[in-house]
Amino acid sequence: MSLETQLTEDLKTAMKAHDKLTLNVVRMMKAALTNEKIKQGHDLTADEELTVVSRELKQRKESLEEFQKGNREDLVAGVKAEIKIVEKYAPKQLSADEITQIVTDSIAKVGATGMGDFGKVMGAVMPQVKGKADGNLVNQTVKAQLNK
Repeated sequence: MSLETQLTEDLKTAMKAHDKLTLNVVRMMKAALTNEKIKQGHDLTADEELTVVSRELKQRKESLEEFQKGNREDLVAGVKAEIKIVEKYAPKQLSADEITQIVTDSIAKVGATGMGDFGKVMGAVMPQVKGKADGNLVNQTVKAQLNK
């Protein structure tokens, strides 16, 4: 089942259940996919759909961080609920150990010896973890491994 079909089914379910939060989040997700489809000029591939979902998730996580910094607890709960809904459509996230293993393998593959090879390592790692890991965590892991 494609992501668009899944969102349509979830939209119907949320409407029937009168679940406004889920309804709003699913509508935003569908709009984001439609906008990307128009921008690309063709039906989205699974990777492109994944990119849209990752972008939506990242936006909400950044909002959560800002609301927490601003002591806006009234908005934090709503954003956390939205994140849980969006995470249903995102692929399972890699654990820190899995990321470390991928980084270690990539360092060996490209023959990296120090921080000067940071770009090479990131270039090898990111396609493997696209949508499955937070870019900041990957960045920190690569730096830690290269500084050993």
